[in-house]
Amino acid sequence: MTSTSVFSALAPYGWDSAWADAFTPYDTEGLVPGRVVRVDRGQCDVVTADGVVRADTAFVTPHDPMRVVCTGDWVAVEPAGSNPRYVRTYLPRRTAFVRSTSSKRSEGQILAANVDHAIVAVSLAVELDLGRIERFLALAWESGAQPVVVLTKADLVPDPVTLSHLVQDVETTAPGVPVLPVSAVDGDGLEVLVALVSGGTSVLLGQSGAGKSTLANALLGEDVMEVQAARDVDGKGRHTTTTRNLLALPGGGVLIDTPGLRGVGLWDAGAGVGQVFSEIEELAEGCRFQDCAHDAEPGCAVRSAIDAGSLPLRRLESYRKLMRENQRIVAKTDARVRAELRRDWKKKGAEGRAAMEAKQRGWR
Repeated sequence: MTSTSVFSALAPYGWDSAWADAFTPYDTEGLVPGRVVRVDRGQCDVVTADGVVRADTAFVTPHDPMRVVCTGDWVAVEPAGSNPRYVRTYLPRRTAFVRSTSSKRSEGQILAANVDHAIVAVSLAVELDLGRIERFLALAWESGAQPVVVLTKADLVPDPVTLSHLVQDVETTAPGVPVLPVSAVDGDGLEVLVALVSGGTSVLLGQSGAGKSTLANALLGEDVMEVQAARDVDGKGRHTTTTRNLLALPGGGVLIDTPGLRGVGLWDAGAGVGQVFSEIEELAEGCRFQDCAHDAEPGCAVRSAIDAGSLPLRRLESYRKLMRENQRIVAKTDARVRAELRRDWKKKGAEGRAAMEAKQRGWR
């Protein structure tokens, strides 16, 4: 098959001249380019110019979970006739959506690779959890993708004024991020979302019961993903999607659907957290002290904004929480950060003891 025919066959899945150039060394070895559309138990489905092939991942499953082949990767596969066919390697990733695992080993887990848009699905059938939205957005920004918040099941909020307030609440939580109320049932908002994500690779993220599978079917124009009803008592759903699947969109581009995420742990996402709370970091530049903790220091621009009502206290508390969590994650793998945290803890401990001793002297 000629390079031109390979290009035209893979272009709908995101193949471009830059990927073709990166693949050149493997082309001379007789390997075939393709994109991973699903990984399952040591095997993966790869879309190639000849169609979807089943390949073994033994060569791309190292002990480091961050280097394991993932849905969305562009890979080099052994040619037809090999039995079994192996994925020999994957091309360097442009972006990667990573979260920390639930294990105590503090490892990162790649959910999707080479993503342009991270669609965070949030159900309007339950009360908004702004803190969880901020977590998703921090990881999305850190991945290198453009986040988009989709408020699903908008048909359950028939009052336009109430819906407008909900959108505004999320917009305050997500500076610089499009926030789209969408109803997959009646199609409201779908055209805007399709136009926003067309032509690239989008990953669909959210909790179980957020309506991801229903939204995926609406974007795909057919019932590809199985859908289950959420529980009436709390709006939570079961894992309808159990693997990460890459699917071609009818209007161009591809969609990676992911299982519902119960835990969304940060993974070295300091820049992403800063992006989510950009207004706090901008205000902090006006603080009198560079190391201002935004607590009781004089000349704190952040506290002044809270007192003036222009910055919600909840935002500062959430910012602190995510920054502390991210520091702990980084410290487990970075000796320099661990040492800095220890010095900070010792300093705060000494200050606390000194304050207590001073208070006790005042009591005497």
